[in-house]
Amino acid sequence: MTTTADDELFANAWALADRIPGWLTRAQARLLYDEARALAPGATMLEIGSHQGRSTVVLGQVANATGGTVIAIDPFVDGRLFGGAPTKAKFLSHLAEAGVQRSVRHVEDYSTQARPGWTEGLDLLYIDGKHDFWTFSDDLRWRAFLPPDAAILVHDAYSSIGVTLGILARVLFARDLTYVRREGSMALFRTSRPRLADRLRVVGELPWWLRNVGIKVLLRLRLRPLARLVGHDSPYDPY
Repeated sequence: MTTTADDELFANAWALADRIPGWLTRAQARLLYDEARALAPGATMLEIGSHQGRSTVVLGQVANATGGTVIAIDPFVDGRLFGGAPTKAKFLSHLAEAGVQRSVRHVEDYSTQARPGWTEGLDLLYIDGKHDFWTFSDDLRWRAFLPPDAAILVHDAYSSIGVTLGILARVLFARDLTYVRREGSMALFRTSRPRLADRLRVVGELPWWLRNVGIKVLLRLRLRPLARLVGHDSPYDPY
């Protein structure tokens, strides 16, 4: 149950985050905020994949208010796709501008390399790292550091082929992951034993995923007018 104070804190957090380039919608940010806000004071939240800090600032504002910590794992790989050092500089600048730098600890490493030697407990996991099947599958293994019924949020869960295939292979038949709901392409899971109905709801999202894959193909072929016919009026991939 949210309160007026929660609404105000989120509005302030979103006003700061929305200035930062990225692919997190307001509704997705609210879901992320609500799950973070539901944690006990002093909680530790792990974010895999930070880019310029759009989602990091949302989590960081909650951490500021509750005495918590955000651990942001991102190697900031050099190259055209991820931006490397310039993107890292923007990330750190955005944290400072939002006033969350003291609540965020940046781990400059690949999530797959940081996990094997990890020892700290976590209270929430947000996955928005590399979207291939193998990396996402490995990122789900971070749940070993979460308590029962903890939230795992996954961005691009039903708009990325690699992530969706990972969900089908690693979540659909898992005994400790329950699909709760999605906001756009952001899915919410919990570390709890799923029922048959929970598993069926994962399968039920496949038509929406296929729609999104189809839209991506149309955009790559520069057939945006056809994408509009299925309700996608944007030059960007659905997220």
